Amino acid sequence: MKTVADLTADLRRLGVSPGDVLMVHASLRRLGPVEGGPAGVVRAIDTALGPDGTWMMVLGARDDHDWVNEQPEPERAALLAGAEPFDPWTTPAQPDVGWLAEVFRRQSGTLVSDHPEGRFGARGARAAELLRDPPWHDYYGDGSALDRLVQMGGRVLRLGADDDTVTLLHLAEYRARLPSKRRVRRHRVVKGPKGPEIRVVDALDDANGIVDWQGPDYFAVILRKYRATGRVQSGIVGAAKGELIEAPDLLTFGVAWLEHHFAP
Repeated sequence: MKTVADLTADLRRLGVSPGDVLMVHASLRRLGPVEGGPAGVVRAIDTALGPDGTWMMVLGARDDHDWVNEQPEPERAALLAGAEPFDPWTTPAQPDVGWLAEVFRRQSGTLVSDHPEGRFGARGARAAELLRDPPWHDYYGDGSALDRLVQMGGRVLRLGADDDTVTLLHLAEYRARLPSKRRVRRHRVVKGPKGPEIRVVDALDDANGIVDWQGPDYFAVILRKYRATGRVQSGIVGAAKGELIEAPDLLTFGVAWLEHHFAP
């Protein structure tokens, strides 16, 4: 079992420095046993970053009525009757983002953004700055926490995460100049000033991709192509393969890849 100090040392060897701004994707299973469990992983990242550092994770929100958004729009309001409203502070993270994100959300000192689709959590010196005023529509685009991560010169820390787990590339989808991009409209029940209310969210299709694509998830393809350039810092953290990536550089690479492959 790795101690918190062991994991902190691994992160420092990888290149995590005090004062960094990070977006973290991690597989607890691949990290292996850590003292204190998932909360120990949070403590190790906090320690590696120091009091001036900041880190964020994508949370999303568990939605037991997400199937409603596959139905015709005129039918959705009736189907959402009685649905549990989204609460930014209490609604659990979307299960697909992993258990560490839910533990991270619950930790004292973690801030969360108020959005049922594009909810992020952040902790540290610049957490409030990362999460302020999230856009309601196009929540992964300009003005989002992803956009601010890039503006801050942040980095992406991957700890055993699957190759298709690169949330920053959703911002590349918004930035890429393409003639057409698939969009979606979702209906969500949220807490309003007078009780539960249904709100509409318009965004690029972050579930199925913005274009039709035959083959592996194109986020995974982009990451592998970027990794092949040699610009990824790699090392072992716990029992997992760790990677540290400059967010602005990955964004630029992702935009260029999307435009090269999807523009006519």
